[in-house]
Amino acid sequence: MMGPYDTGRFADVGDLAQVATPADAAEIVQRMLDDLLAHPDEWENPTLERFLDALSASLRGLPQAYANWGEEFPAAPTWRMLVQALVTASGYE
Repeated sequence: MMGPYDTGRFADVGDLAQVATPADAAEIVQRMLDDLLAHPDEWENPTLERFLDALSASLRGLPQAYANWGEEFPAAPTWRMLVQALVTASGYE
């Protein structure tokens, strides 16, 4: 059980670095669902409304996230970018 100042966590889905295909992205989404079903009280954004709100913010913040990681922001979207935004939305405050 979390205390009054604790926040939820991001989905535990493993390494996203090798995500390159729609099948890879689908696997990450399935892992997100499995993690949510196993730990619904641990996610920061476990409801659709909260998740979509956080996803919007996550997508807006992707360029800065890449800068923070020391990586160049891709000119075209990638499957990795999509799953990064999805996983970020699961724990975004």
